[in-house]
Amino acid sequence: MDLETIRAFLAVADGSTVTETAERAHRTQPAVSRALSRLEREVGTPLFQRVGRGLVLTPAGRELSRHARDTLDAYERGVRSVQDITVPGGGFVPVAFLHTLGTWLVPELIRGFRAERPQVRFDLRQHGDAGLIDDLLNGVVDLAITGDRPQFAPLESRRLFLEPLRLVVPPDHRLAARRTARLADVAAEQFIALKPGFSLRTVTEDLCAQVGFTPLIGFEGEEVETLRGLVSAGLGVALLPEPRGGAAPAAPSLRITDVRASREIGLAWVRDRNLPPASEHFREHALRTSRLIHVTDA
Repeated sequence: MDLETIRAFLAVADGSTVTETAERAHRTQPAVSRALSRLEREVGTPLFQRVGRGLVLTPAGRELSRHARDTLDAYERGVRSVQDITVPGGGFVPVAFLHTLGTWLVPELIRGFRAERPQVRFDLRQHGDAGLIDDLLNGVVDLAITGDRPQFAPLESRRLFLEPLRLVVPPDHRLAARRTARLADVAAEQFIALKPGFSLRTVTEDLCAQVGFTPLIGFEGEEVETLRGLVSAGLGVALLPEPRGGAAPAAPSLRITDVRASREIGLAWVRDRNLPPASEHFREHALRTSRLIHVTDA
């Protein structure tokens, strides 16, 4: 089983058609189909079954895909380690991060790192919390900058800093002219929040519980800036981090006085997986730099 066949198998396993897989690999569709058939003969059982017009994995295919990912991941890490050794100061660092951190924290970390190691390349991926964990566990990235320290046994994480959260209200809200407010002041109002599974949704529910109420969720979204826009349109209130990177606030944000409103920004990696040198250096840089980041709630 060659690496190109492994890549084709995993691409189809992840939902791509054989035709799409062939186009991305610059191969013909019959060539990819023959490679997949040879793979099935090698393992001695069907790996796919047709459902409608698509292919889905059989139980045997699901089992093989897990090991195939490990094989491909180990090979690619080996190649990267060799490149790190043979290219002084070079290397490749795959990093996943929350959408909200792409406007300020991630550029700041990379800028400082590349000042010392300008030849290092980055593969950057933006996700919600669940996507960050998937990328780590599947070996797509070496490091993930998270909105909460993930509680998964294979993962290890460190706090970078605490990011304050503000009560964001519509421009014509009764509290809009104030600089501070109690979270309890909006206990009866409709909240706009991220969907379940996002750490900021959990933080919102926990903070409301601390002051004695369960938030009434009127709208759910998948990106913080979408929530901010919905608040600005008058559809509810939200607990959100301050916009950064020069972005103008779309709605008034108030410091909360009756509960410590913040979320933990952390750095996570797979505990027993040896990081290539470039990723190891970036991890050390991020942990060291985080001590110099001052995020105030003034």
